[in-house]
Formats: sequence, C-alpha cells, structure tokens
Amino acid sequence: MGLRNTLRADLLGGVALWMFAFGGAAFAQDEVATPLQRIVLGTGVEKVAIDTPQAVTVLDQDTIDNEQAATIGELFRDIPGVTVIGSDRIGGQSFNIRGIGDLASSDESKIIVTVDGATKFYEQYRLGSFFSDPELYKQVEVLRGPASSTLYGAGALGGVINFTTKDPSDFLKPEDTAVLRLKGMYDSNKWGFMTSAAGAVRLSENTEFLVNGLFRKSNDIEDGHGIEIPGSAFSSFSGLAKIVHHFGENKEQAVRLSYQRWQSDADDTQYSQTNTAGFGTIDRDITDQTVVLNYENPASDNPYLDLAVNLSFSDTQVEQKNSSLGAFSPSQLFEDGKYGYRTWQGKVVNTFEHSGSAFENFLTVGTQLSYQERTAQTTSGSIGFHPEGTDTKIGVYVQDEFIWQDRLTLIPGVRVDSINLSPDTMIDGASDQSEVAFSPKLAALYKFNDTFSIFGSVAHTERAPTLDEMFSTSGATSTYPGGRLASLNLDKEQSNAVEAGFSVSAYDLVQDGDGLQLKTTAFYNDLKDLISTNPDRGQTTPVRYYVNVDEAEIYGVEMEAAYNSEYVYSTVAFSIVRGEDKATGETLTSIPADTLAVTLGGRVPQYDLDFGWRGLFAASIDTGATAGPFAGYAVHDVFASWKPQDGHFAGMELRAAVENIFDKSYQNNLAGDRGRGRTFKLTLNKEISW
Repeated sequence: MGLRNTLRADLLGGVALWMFAFGGAAFAQDEVATPLQRIVLGTGVEKVAIDTPQAVTVLDQDTIDNEQAATIGELFRDIPGVTVIGSDRIGGQSFNIRGIGDLASSDESKIIVTVDGATKFYEQYRLGSFFSDPELYKQVEVLRGPASSTLYGAGALGGVINFTTKDPSDFLKPEDTAVLRLKGMYDSNKWGFMTSAAGAVRLSENTEFLVNGLFRKSNDIEDGHGIEIPGSAFSSFSGLAKIVHHFGENKEQAVRLSYQRWQSDADDTQYSQTNTAGFGTIDRDITDQTVVLNYENPASDNPYLDLAVNLSFSDTQVEQKNSSLGAFSPSQLFEDGKYGYRTWQGKVVNTFEHSGSAFENFLTVGTQLSYQERTAQTTSGSIGFHPEGTDTKIGVYVQDEFIWQDRLTLIPGVRVDSINLSPDTMIDGASDQSEVAFSPKLAALYKFNDTFSIFGSVAHTERAPTLDEMFSTSGATSTYPGGRLASLNLDKEQSNAVEAGFSVSAYDLVQDGDGLQLKTTAFYNDLKDLISTNPDRGQTTPVRYYVNVDEAEIYGVEMEAAYNSEYVYSTVAFSIVRGEDKATGETLTSIPADTLAVTLGGRVPQYDLDFGWRGLFAASIDTGATAGPFAGYAVHDVFASWKPQDGHFAGMELRAAVENIFDKSYQNNLAGDRGRGRTFKLTLNKEISW
C-alpha cells in the first residue's frame, strides 16, 4: 500500500547525513555501546534491547540529562512510535503509542505507566494523565505493543512505559561516604529555570540513603511566531527520598523504600491544559505522591528462587477553585472541587531457572493485586460525568523464556485478570460490575549468527471498561437533549496483534572497534469493540454515555539504528503508523504523522567534549480531525556538553543546547497547541564528595 503522506526532502537529507556519519577513529571493543545495547529490565528476564523479541527502547541517565527536559513529554521526542499528546503545559500531557491514545476518550487505561513498579493512573476532563519531573529518573523503558499485557496487566493495547527513580548508588562511588550534587538549569523560553540539590550518604557498609529536592518555574512559553501559549506558566516542587539496604550472602538481597512527591501550584491558569480552548481560567493545585517498598532476592546459588516483591501506594490529587466562568455557567466543571485517584498495589514475582548443555529456561510466575479509589466532589456534591467508585483487580500470570543454543528464544505467556468496578452509591441504577480479561502471547527470536536475527510475536489482550466509561452520567443539555445514562452493558475491548522484524549488529565497519546496531519492526493490531462516546445524541429520551461502536486496524513499521565510535556517533528513529475505522474506512484521529528523528554527534575525548545536531522531521497528515490537515515540518537542534574527568574542574558538568534553531512554527497533529519556538538551554552541575 502506497504512503498517503510522503516525508519531505529534509527527511531524506537527514538519512544521508546519518549515513555520512559512519566514520571515526578506532577505540577499544569494550567501549562500544549504542542505545540498542542497553539492558531492558521490564521484559521478565534482563535482556539487551536488540536481543528482545519486542519493540523496546531504553533511555538511560546520559540520554535523560542530554535532553535538559523541562517536562516529562520532552524525553520521548526520539522514540519511534511514541507521541506525547495534549500540550507542552505541565498539566496537559499524556501518551500515544502506535496510534493508541486519545485525549477525547479514557485512553489512559490503554497504556500502562509505572514508577518503580507502582502503576500510575489519572483521568480528568481537559487534563493530562501523568504528573512528574524528568529530573527524578535515571531510566525510562518503553515497551511497545500489547504483548506487554502478560506482565503488566490486561488492556495494555498500546504498551507500557516504566520510569525508574535514582538510587543512592547512582551518586556514591565505592570510596565515597557522602556526595552532594547541585544542579541549575536555565531555559530561555520563557525565562524558565530549575534548581536542584541531591545528597547521598553511605550510612553503613550495607545501607545507603538518598534525598533529592528540586524547584522548577516557567512563564508562558512562546511558539515559533512569538505567540504565548496561555496557561503554560507553572511552578513545581518535587522530591525523592530513598533508602536501600543490602543483606544476606554476598549482599544479594535488597530492600528499597522510596517516597516521591510532585506538586504544582498555578493561579489563573487555563482550565483546559490539553489545548487552548474557551474554558476560561482557574486556580489549580496538583499533588502526586508515590510510595514504594521493594524486596529483591536474586539467590544466585538457588536456581528456583529469584524473588521480587513490590508494595506501592499512588495518590494523585487535583484541587481547583475560582473559575473565571463559575459565575456564568451552571456546569459542575467550573465549581470549586477536588478530584483524585488513590491506588494500593501488591505484586509478587518469582523466576525459576533450569539449564542443560544446550539450553536455558526461565519460568516466571507472578500475581498482582490492586485497589483503586476514584474521588470527585464539588461544592454541589458528587459529579455525574466524573463518577466516584473503586476498581479492584486481581491478576495471575505465567511467562516462560526458553533459549536453545543461544540462538533460538521462545517466550510464551498467559495472564488472567479479574476486574471488579464498584460505583458510589449516589449513582442511580448502577451496581457492581465484574469482568475477566485474558491475555496470551507467543514471541520468538532466532539468531542466525552474531550479526543477524529475526523475531516475531502474536498477542491477544482485552481491556475492561473503566469507572469513567461504565458509570458516567449527565443531565439534559443542548447537545444531548435527553441526557445520558450509565453504560452498564459495555463489552470488553479486544486486541489481536502480530509483530515481525529483524535486527543487525556489526562491528569494525570503518575503524577497529566501531559498532552499528539496527532493529526494524512491522506490526498489525486488529481492534474490536472499541469504546467511545455515544454518537446517538437522542432527543427527549436519554441515551447511554458510552457504547461499543468501533472496529479498527492499526499497522505500521518502526526502525531504530545507532552507530558508535570513539569520535563519532549517530542515532536514527523512524516510524510509520496507519489506522482506520473498519466501518467507515476513515483514518483514526489518534494516528500520528510519519516521523524521523536523526542525531549526529561527535566527541573530543582529550578535552571531555561532546557536541552534535538533531533533526526531527514529520510528514503532513489529515485524519479528519477538526484542527487538520496538519502540514509537515522539520525542527533542528544543536547541543554540546563538557564533563571534565580530571583537574580542577573534575565533578563539574556543563550542557548547552539551542532547540528549534530556525524558530519554526509547527504543530504535531496529536497536540492541542503549536510547539515551542527557539529555546536556549543551559545546565550546570557540580558534585562534591567526601
């Protein structure tokens, strides 16, 4: 099938530049490392990304630091198949993976987001789904596709995003007793800054402690035309406290207790954080907290014990008041109120290992229990279109990984989740609803040699309706003259997905010690019984709020490639996604534009310098959305960093970047507003140890 949206000539130029970058001087083989060689922790058994029979991308600490990100969404610009939807406002960002994710519906449940294993979830009209600061994390993993449902929960139609917070050991060297790291960041668009202090202490031979606090502030940012994006100004406080204790033989066992908090206070901000809309202003406070207690026992001398226990509590609260439209509209949207989600979760996983002369086998068995409480109250009481209630899930799963002669890898898995939704007693006619979701999969990878591998997978998953979809109600309006009733007869959404691809690894191509990795994945996802707002407006009689109306298919291709040498490096991420409603043949409004992200970098090791260029290219697209069609665009950045290893400046780090050099005015088709204009960024980091 021909591409309906052709990438611009700039895109081809970016590919040519990347190919030209395959040059550089020799260096030691053990120094070769590209993003595709990073370790993946979230697939059951630790694996190298390129050897995983699934599309997965890992952002490590250096990548996160290089982004100098002011918001979480900025971390995902170079990941194929992933688009941050909503806006650049701190309270208006959510995720789209492979065309799954739409702010107009409750799609937050179709992509699972975790922080240190704690599941994060939030849904509210005109707000995003995840509130945090990029400075708190050392690693981010993105597992694309529904095959991740086996380990993380039924309904991960788009995939899983795992955030991992920093540990004390990330700061402490073996010879250190304590480390203090001070960091400051400046952002010219629009006079934004961040200041942070992190302290790590070795309390004893086996115990370490970390505390990290930061403050971030920005005025309303400007797009490429110099026009302010209203409501993008914010100030936020965030912090992380974590204690880690190792014990047992060889100090293999570990207990981690962490507390993370993010808080934003915005007065007279835009009610709509996902786009600029006529909803007026409001005072809004957002507080997000996560507590995690984790126990790990790898038991290297016992093949039948590799135990992990994770207990967590997640609490997200949004308090809003003083709406500018409150005096003019009877809607509860504009009343003073408080919205929230609290989730208690427990997860126990054990891996059994068995090996022979020609094979290894890892059998993972786990169970997961969660209890989520949704609250919403305004000055006039509970809210029909944001119903209160509880969501209880119990899941059990088994995944086996069989490796034969270090060439063939087979990963079958199956998960069963029992879901119970219980509405608040104030909702008329509603009662508890129960559902069972089934998620089997089979993945395989075959390595012909150390250079070339092929892989593929088939997966099925089911997503049960959320509290919002099942129990939302509303009174009569001009749009729905008869009002809307709770949707108690909704069926599960179902996904049947297929993936296939190949990977290439090569070394000593141009110089001794250089390396190239490439991974390409094609996917097809058949979706049934999709849940959406009822298209039947009704007249004098009420209609159901949500209905199963859609069947759709989404398919595409992703490619990641990386080259590394001592003096030159490069990365490429390319994504094509297509999707249509089977009933109408129309393109789904959640489909992202074709994108290509290219980075070309160089190093001067003797001076500890790193510098480069990055280009992001997007094709034009028309999905039938009211704001479309969207023109293609190209955005160019340059960056440099200096991190001296010796001398008087050792322990210091300086990073600088100019993003959107040409002050391009552009809008991603899944964004509610235009992107940032030209932005100068500067970060200074100083570490003191004793």
